[in-house]
Amino acid sequence: MRIFLKRAACCAAVVGLFGTVAAYPTAAVSQQGASVELAIYKDAGAPIEGRIEDLLTRMTLEEKVAQMLTIWEQKEKVQTPEGDFDPAKASASFPNGIGMIARPSDFRGVDQSNAGDAGASAEGRNRTARETVDYVNAAQRWAMNETRLGIPILMHEEGLHGYVARGATSFPQAIGLASTWDPRLVEQVYSVASREMRSRGAQLALSPVVDIARDARWGRIEETYGEDPYLVSEIGLAAIRGFQGRELPLANDKVLVTLKHMTGHGQPESGTNVAPAELSEHTLRTYFFPPFERAVKEANVLSVMPSYNEIGAVPSHANGWLLNSVLKEEWGFKGAVVSDYFAIREMVTRHQMLEDAEQAAERAIKAGVDNEMADADTFLTLPDLVAQGRVDVALIDEAVRRILRLKFTAGMFENPYADADYAERIEANDEAIALARESARKSMVLLKNDGLLPLSADGIDKLLVVGTHAKDTPLGGYSDIPRKVVSVLDGLESAASGEFEVAYSEGVRITESRVWAADPVDLVPEEENRRLIAEAVKAAEDADVIVMVIGGNEQTSREAWATTHLGDRTDITLVGQQMDLARAMLATGKPVVAVLLNGRPPSIVELNQKAPAIIEGWYLGQETGNAVADVLFGKSNPGGKMPVTVAQNVGQLPVFYNHKPQARRGYLFASKEPLYPFGFGLSYTNFDISAPRVVGEAHSTSDTVGVEVSVKNTGQVAGDEVVQLYLRDVHASVTTPVKQLVRFKRVTLQSGEERALHFDLKPADFSLWNDRMERVVEPGKFVLMAGGNSRDVKQAELMLAAD
Repeated sequence: MRIFLKRAACCAAVVGLFGTVAAYPTAAVSQQGASVELAIYKDAGAPIEGRIEDLLTRMTLEEKVAQMLTIWEQKEKVQTPEGDFDPAKASASFPNGIGMIARPSDFRGVDQSNAGDAGASAEGRNRTARETVDYVNAAQRWAMNETRLGIPILMHEEGLHGYVARGATSFPQAIGLASTWDPRLVEQVYSVASREMRSRGAQLALSPVVDIARDARWGRIEETYGEDPYLVSEIGLAAIRGFQGRELPLANDKVLVTLKHMTGHGQPESGTNVAPAELSEHTLRTYFFPPFERAVKEANVLSVMPSYNEIGAVPSHANGWLLNSVLKEEWGFKGAVVSDYFAIREMVTRHQMLEDAEQAAERAIKAGVDNEMADADTFLTLPDLVAQGRVDVALIDEAVRRILRLKFTAGMFENPYADADYAERIEANDEAIALARESARKSMVLLKNDGLLPLSADGIDKLLVVGTHAKDTPLGGYSDIPRKVVSVLDGLESAASGEFEVAYSEGVRITESRVWAADPVDLVPEEENRRLIAEAVKAAEDADVIVMVIGGNEQTSREAWATTHLGDRTDITLVGQQMDLARAMLATGKPVVAVLLNGRPPSIVELNQKAPAIIEGWYLGQETGNAVADVLFGKSNPGGKMPVTVAQNVGQLPVFYNHKPQARRGYLFASKEPLYPFGFGLSYTNFDISAPRVVGEAHSTSDTVGVEVSVKNTGQVAGDEVVQLYLRDVHASVTTPVKQLVRFKRVTLQSGEERALHFDLKPADFSLWNDRMERVVEPGKFVLMAGGNSRDVKQAELMLAAD
């Protein structure tokens, strides 16, 4: 018989966290000899649900709606022309309070360039730690002391690969962190991001992005953890635990997370940002839902952001099935659904589906959106919609409950303030910098090595570094300016330590600017690059080794948040004349190491054929140069693995590994094989991974199945290997992928060391969604596959009997 995996209506952990909504007596305290009544919502000892209900009964409709609003571009309404928070202006503009302030670390409202877009301002400047704390504390003093009920303001910030603020620690971009395949390390990274963010007064991070990414043309692929739902889930869970810890309420150095973007965002039509994602419910449940569902059920997530795109002709911000039926009812989500920036208004302007702000607000709140970001806009009409009978006040109450739940869980009513001295003291401290370097080393993927690496200082008199980004280090989207960035040139000069000469030649420039937020993207003229390439060839004449840094930057792959601000591409090869530089360097006959710094997986067919060594670094953060030097000279043995499949050309897209059996028939005049398979990555040593061994003799559909895999370092040096376990349901009631990642483990082994790894597979790992949209485990044959990537695997069979 079949085992049905029931859709949980509510997480028991969440119920235990918030307590029951039982009546809680009003407390009495003594103050200077007088007995005064303490409102339940102000009593830190009361259960959170009781505090929410008490506060809700005291609020007017206007005060409730105020909690559903955010301000960002409207900050000029609450601050001086210089950008200081102004309590008098705040009281005049928002007499009922403010639910949330977006990015208190920026000076939005002072600089209004790019107003109306979802992204940052190209000319904008951000606050220092002390300036941010002063702003936050002034805003909270107003909210706590000068509004009727004293409800604190939720402060949100960006945290894609570290806290996006001036001076904060910059870690490898999200796609790079996924390449570590190391959840422990990822949790540590986001713990630092959380600590730095909370120290400046924020309580909510707009991160992590748990979309799966299935199209390399899409400019936001760098923000994701790759193409696989299990890998994305595991790295996403690690990020969540880093940000907000493993238990709630929040500790003083933690922030709540916002899952982004639900859903289908990572496989848009034509590969363009916010385009429709015409995905079936089966595809959504099998691939796109799992990272969101696991985060909600396993990690106490209390904020989710819908995606800009539409699915089945319904934008996510109007999709009640997605946000109410699935997220809130089926998965038991108790937190708040916060809109993406201006997304509710875009149902009028971009989707051209609705007539005005009132219709947009009505659709959004009925679909389950609880807070409007980034500015008070369509939700300002909610009181009128209630008066007209178009919106039930019960919907307002439920939304406000969810928003207040975040504030009480974050401990904001007790202490909404920050300490500037502490924020400055922990900013990018020695611990954070060391972690940035370690995570950068572990993010790098060795794609090819014909024996050139690791380099040895012996025999090198002159090392030539070429490429504009060897000196001008790209960090990727959603970045600010760290206290210090170590370039590849800096790192190699430090590694040389007087043992050999390090020379630099720019070689080729890609774009005139690399400002992520700037609208225009202007390629450098060909004649300028021809001159630079000629100079690099001249510089290479007496070089012994060439390190060539190529790839992309913050403008060649980025979030396309407006038609005037594009970031997706029809071509996945290297931008501009970088391959001209590569051909020229390889033609010198000198050994060439290609180091890629980029945000999308590039097609580098010719480079792969001709270059003796290639490293994919993605964007490596502020310790880029030190980490690259560590890997090139063997101080660190690369062990990262690709979190995406790399196509040979754009015609192969989409090219994800977990495709259906009939999906890769082939092409006329071209190969169907990818350039690099999912999970691929080499090392300076070699590993042997055994076929999986099933523990025990007989297993049924309700059993946990133990699987063992042995891995041995058969090379001469210590190194890391990621042992990957895949599964195939061979014969089922619906079609299934040719393989699906179900477990992985990154291990460090000394030369000659062997280790047996044990994995427990639960019934959910064998489950599928049948044609009635029921999640079931069907009896029959399964194939288990183990290896160091998704292509090179050894397999074993497993039979599951019916119970």
